[in-house]
Amino acid sequence: MEYLDYYKILGINKSATQSEIKSAYRKLARKYHPDLNPNDKDAKKNFQLINEANEVLSDPDKRKKYDQYGKEWKHADEYASAGGTQQPSGSGRRTYTSTQFNGSFSDFFENLFGSSANYGSGKRVKFRGEDYTAELRLTLNDAYTTHRRTLTVNGKQIRITIPAGIENGQTIRIAGHGGPGINGGPDGDLYITFLIERHSKFRRLGNDLYMSVEIDLYKAVLGGEITIDTLSGRVKLKVKPETQNGTKVKLRNKGFPVYKKEGQFGDLYITYFVRIPTGLTEKQKSLFTELSKK
Repeated sequence: MEYLDYYKILGINKSATQSEIKSAYRKLARKYHPDLNPNDKDAKKNFQLINEANEVLSDPDKRKKYDQYGKEWKHADEYASAGGTQQPSGSGRRTYTSTQFNGSFSDFFENLFGSSANYGSGKRVKFRGEDYTAELRLTLNDAYTTHRRTLTVNGKQIRITIPAGIENGQTIRIAGHGGPGINGGPDGDLYITFLIERHSKFRRLGNDLYMSVEIDLYKAVLGGEITIDTLSGRVKLKVKPETQNGTKVKLRNKGFPVYKKEGQFGDLYITYFVRIPTGLTEKQKSLFTELSKK
C-alpha cells in the first residue's frame, strides 16, 4: 500500500487544530474541484485525496488511530483487541490510500459551502466567479482630474471613471467584472491597483504638493514677481525683498484634490533656491566688491 501523508496533503502540521484543518480543507477543495478545473486532468484525483485526508483528520477518533497506526489505522481496533501483540506495518508514519469519492461533487460542495440549491431536482451548486486583479499606470496629471478610461480585461472592454485624488497604490473594486460565475453563480469582481508615476517638478505627500523654484540673486535681494506653473494653471507670486535661499512659502488650496471630496484641495509648498549669477563683467564684479566692504 502506498504511503502518503494526510497532513502534507492538506498542507498543515501534525499539531493543527480542527479549525485549521477545516480552513485548509475548504481552501483546497474549492481550488481543485473538478467543476472549477475542467481542463485539469489531475483535478479529480487531487480532489479525492483532499476529501479523504479531511475525512480522517477532521474526525478526532480516526485521527487518533491514524497518528498511532499510520496506514493501518483502519485496523486499529483489531490490533487493540489482540492486546497489542501485532505491530502494524508502517507504524509511526501517516498513510494515504486513494479511494473513490462516492458522492457527487455538487452534493459535496453543497455540504461544504452551504449552497441552498435543490440537488434533489437535479440542480448543480452555484459558484461565484474568480476575482481578477489588474494594474493601471497614471501620470500625476491624470490623477489630478476625474476622467474616464476604457480597459480591456479578458477580451472584454470595461469603461471606468477614475476619481480625482486617487492615491499611488490604491485599489478599487469594480463589481461583477471578474471571472464568470459557474452554474449560474455570480460573476467575480475586478480589483484595479493604481500606480502613479513620479513627476519631474512636483512631489506628492497625501493631498499636499511640494516643488522647488529657482530665483535669481537680484530678485532675491530686491524682491519682484515671478510666474510658476501649477497643476491647475499658471500662478503669479510676489517675492519679498531679501528672500533667503531655502525660504518656503505655502499656496493654500493649490495642492492635490482630496479623493471623492469635490472642491477640497491640499496645499502647495514652494521652496526658493537662489541662483548665483555667473559670467559677471568686470563692472559687476567691482560692484559686488564694493557691497562686500559695507
